[in-house]
Amino acid sequence: MMITKNEIKPLYTEKQIQEKIKQLGERLNHEYKEEELYLICVLKGSVMFMADLAKHLTMPVKMEFIRLSSYGSGTKSSGKVNAIDINLPDLNDKNVLIIEDIIDTGHTAKFLVDFLHNNFKLRNLKFCSLLDKKIKREVDINADYYCFDVDDKFLVGYGLDYDGLYRNMPYIGYIGG
Repeated sequence: MMITKNEIKPLYTEKQIQEKIKQLGERLNHEYKEEELYLICVLKGSVMFMADLAKHLTMPVKMEFIRLSSYGSGTKSSGKVNAIDINLPDLNDKNVLIIEDIIDTGHTAKFLVDFLHNNFKLRNLKFCSLLDKKIKREVDINADYYCFDVDDKFLVGYGLDYDGLYRNMPYIGYIGG
């Protein structure tokens, strides 16, 4: 079933999103000062969030991109994480910040945190998510930083998609009731 843009109800405006990202950037600048920081962007949903967050960071930043997936088709998580592309440089003794669009069940977040801990001796690893859907959590993992705590709605826009569509909306909306 195809969802039309008219069926998407606004949740967070572009202005609200950008203000939260700016605040998060200020917090990260304070915590990391001038230490080099690797941003690991989980594609595809996090690219807009990471790009906007990076604009507010004043420390030296390196950006890396990986592809993981736990969604099949539609609005349900499969619960199984697919490592599509994890090609990272040597992160030993580095400060790493994972950038994710949303943590819901937590399976993808836990997979990535475990992967990094098992493959590198990191100086510091933190997890940053635009959205935190704690109500859906199935595994014991939490974001170190997040912008919005969200209810159990299927969200689209600002990187989040429905079958590949609506990532380009500058705001976040939800489908359904």
